Amino acid sequence: MQLRDRVAVVSGAASGIGRAIAELYAREGAAVAVADLDGAKAAAAATAIEAAGGRALGLAMDVTDEAAVDDGMREIERTLGPVDVMVANAGIQIVHPIEDFPYKEFRRVVDIHLGGSFLLTKAAVRQMYPRRRGSLIYMGSVHSHEASPLKSAYVAAKHAVLGLARVMAKEGGPHGVRSNVICPGFVRTPLVEKQIPEQARDLGISEEEVVSRVMLGRTVDGEFTTLDDVAAVALFLAAFPSAALTGQSITASHGWYTA
Repeated sequence: MQLRDRVAVVSGAASGIGRAIAELYAREGAAVAVADLDGAKAAAAATAIEAAGGRALGLAMDVTDEAAVDDGMREIERTLGPVDVMVANAGIQIVHPIEDFPYKEFRRVVDIHLGGSFLLTKAAVRQMYPRRRGSLIYMGSVHSHEASPLKSAYVAAKHAVLGLARVMAKEGGPHGVRSNVICPGFVRTPLVEKQIPEQARDLGISEEEVVSRVMLGRTVDGEFTTLDDVAAVALFLAAFPSAALTGQSITASHGWYTA
């Protein structure tokens, strides 16, 4: 029970990586706020956690709306207590060659990944700083470090999230708050499934080649990173006991990217 008596908020937690993290945190003793744009799915995920013996709150949260984030964070504090762990996980993926990339779609990707991380951080530290403890965890990507074609918005946003996390290591340190980034490789979530036909179309290759060459070709074992892999790293960062580990990125990618 590494997170006993802790309160965590995970955005984009109704499914995929976010839900896996929320469920593991609950098993490790945390009270977990399952935040998601889809409030009904967030509520269902929270109900499932409680049915398994955990403590959870499901709430609708548009991470690009400052009022919605602030309202949600106040509700978490009222219902579960002040937040100790923040996981900024909400994200989308849209791929196009840059000459065909609608600016509205570019902005949407950046607003959710980067703007959402900023707004969630801003609200979370208001609860963390007075208590002089906290762990800020950002969902980066191998694309926080390295580029791929067709992903100008996503790569730009994920590089920026790395910068935000490093700033928060400096700003949060004097207040007892750590800040780190998880950089997964390809995890076969709905977000990744959606990319397969899109990249096949834009790269002029088959869907099988997208998987074998683009997504897994640089791994050491031809395997996708799993939800459990990423959740285990998120638990490690949430439970780490000191500021010896802050301002860092941990890449879980089966060797797709090494640093």
